[in-house]
Amino acid sequence: MLKPLTAPKIIGPTDGKAGSLGSIGVRFMIPGEDTEGTFSLVEHPMPPRRLAAPLHRHNREDEYSFVLAGTMGALLGDDVVEAGPGDLVYKPRGQWHTFWNAGEAECRILEIIAPAGFEKFFEELVDAGGAAAASPETMGYLSEKYAIDFQPETIPGLCERFGLTFGGA
Repeated sequence: MLKPLTAPKIIGPTDGKAGSLGSIGVRFMIPGEDTEGTFSLVEHPMPPRRLAAPLHRHNREDEYSFVLAGTMGALLGDDVVEAGPGDLVYKPRGQWHTFWNAGEAECRILEIIAPAGFEKFFEELVDAGGAAAASPETMGYLSEKYAIDFQPETIPGLCERFGLTFGGA
């Protein structure tokens, strides 16, 4: 019989370390250490009409975004989608994508990362002051360490195309 890695726990609506990624927020809920690395869980609160990140792709993990409140827009490859409360958006590894708050009210999503590990990227980015404050050297280091490719030059076009802003969360 398997023994649980950690004691059962309830994570309340204000529990977990929270921080800013530069354009959106992050709240750490379940670290990979609690799941033997199978997955991690973070929450992303997003201000209205805010782009979360430039176009990017993960090379090691899949992401699943479960919308709790508001409307999340996403560019998944060539497809543009919108998802509302109760919807789950699958972003497979290797696929160029980005996401944003497509509405006029706060959007909140639960982000399931599988396998775990990429939540550490978010921790390091919070410690660096967020994407806008991090130096190009820091972003390059983090990109290599966490096997993620970014296209920062896509930010202005994404903001114009979808009526968004980036930074300042």
